[in-house]
Amino acid sequence: MAHIQWYPGHMAKAKKEVQSQLSAVDIVLEIRDARIPTASMNPMLDEIIKNKRHMIVLNKQDLADPQQTKEWVKALSGENKLAIALDSKKLGDMKIFRQALKDFTQDIQDKWRNKGILHKSIRVMVIGIPNVGKSTFINQFTKQKKAQVGNKPGVTKGQQWIKIDKDFELLDTPGILWPKFEDQEVADKLALTGGIKDTHFYKDDVALFALEFFLHHYPDAISNHYPINAEDVHPPYPDLLMALTKRMGMLEDYDRASDKIIRDYRDGKLGRMTLDRIEEYQISENIEVSD
Repeated sequence: MAHIQWYPGHMAKAKKEVQSQLSAVDIVLEIRDARIPTASMNPMLDEIIKNKRHMIVLNKQDLADPQQTKEWVKALSGENKLAIALDSKKLGDMKIFRQALKDFTQDIQDKWRNKGILHKSIRVMVIGIPNVGKSTFINQFTKQKKAQVGNKPGVTKGQQWIKIDKDFELLDTPGILWPKFEDQEVADKLALTGGIKDTHFYKDDVALFALEFFLHHYPDAISNHYPINAEDVHPPYPDLLMALTKRMGMLEDYDRASDKIIRDYRDGKLGRMTLDRIEEYQISENIEVSD
């Protein structure tokens, strides 16, 4: 399997710009993909924001495994840090988020009032790797089409301040991806969910990764969606991909079949699936599994 490497030059510049603006904001709002809560985290972020107040939004929860998402919200919340899951396309979810953000920053407003500072907006820096739905989230939150939206990574190219109301002001930033994928599995997860441009990886490699994952964690997803019997869904995975290609009437066009598998997953047609498993995270972080 070919290794995926991608780090456009504008992302290196974006990191510097974010660091330069930190002193001007009260809270960092990080958007992640609920299907990949750790893979969609920029590992440089803690180093960048240091002790700044931090809120994590697990976006696209409508595409993720509900039980996994529930556990991730618990695991990612902590001191000076709050996690919340939502679908930024839903008005109700955005109302819940707004109240959560207001509650999470209420003590800042209280300190200002005690000092006689009135009518000051909380300044929020919005950050996230490409294609986690950051622009859609911002447009829904601000109720204005201020941020460019596209179903591909790297749409936002520059910073911009967005005034929402008397309570909040947002600083939008470009998506930031790390310069080197230390773990190939992280790269595969990003490719499968759309965090890496499709031109930067081999689709059959990612489709094979997807088939192996589906069979291990959601074994009925393949036979439920594609014209293949459950007993025929088994390793070796290249043979499974070839069988699916033929059953879908694509003859030997494995690239086309791979593209369909990837897009079906991204669109939620295979069901609500989470690629980053909370049980694996809990073991690696030595966190007690909740009942």
